[in-house]
Amino acid sequence: MSAGLEAILWDMDGVLADTERDGHRPAFNQAFEESRLNTEWDVDRYGKLLEVGGGKERMTAHWNEVGWPEALPEELRQDKVKELHLRKTDIFMDFIKTKKIPLRPGVLRIIDDAITADLKLAVCSTSNENAVRNLVITLMGPERAAKFQIFAGDMVKNKKPAPDVYNMAVEAMGLDKSKCVIVEDSGIGFAAAKAAGISCIVTKSSYTAGENFSGADLIVEDLGDDSSAGVTLDTLAGLLKAPSS
Repeated sequence: MSAGLEAILWDMDGVLADTERDGHRPAFNQAFEESRLNTEWDVDRYGKLLEVGGGKERMTAHWNEVGWPEALPEELRQDKVKELHLRKTDIFMDFIKTKKIPLRPGVLRIIDDAITADLKLAVCSTSNENAVRNLVITLMGPERAAKFQIFAGDMVKNKKPAPDVYNMAVEAMGLDKSKCVIVEDSGIGFAAAKAAGISCIVTKSSYTAGENFSGADLIVEDLGDDSSAGVTLDTLAGLLKAPSS
């Protein structure tokens, strides 16, 4: 089973759980409300903002476009954006702790099979490290979480669509890129996987179903809870690229 497959590298948001629409977006909105910034991101607006990688960058892009709140003069903006992002992360982690955001279909099945097969596992996300770790531990349980290494956006200079976070994981874990598969859900994430030169399966999420994934090794609606009809380790092994000469 899974001949040649050495590691599975997972994105978090939209891949492990459909966190963007029902987790990050309302968490941002709650942080904005607490600071009385008269800013609220509806489902469509947040979907557009997801074209920008990273939460701090997303806020900056939004206000650069529509105008900054009066409460945020230029000299305070950078610090306030950092403060808001920290608060958003706390709110988001509360959402996870109360299990308001479930794992996507098939995620635990694939992870359990990977652990049984002694494959290496990592989460490579643009999100805050604590948020990633909290989601993995809370929704998967501590025993599964112990099998994961975490590589977060704040650990690298350039976030997705740059390949930095995937290259960092490969180097830190001593992996062979030709024996790895990345699980992504967005155009930004797929571009990062492609730039890293690693095989990629795309599991469409609520915000990414209409994006262009031309060149992806496999595109599915989800991983599937049923192994007889869904994605398996053999499916992933079949996506592996030939080693570079």
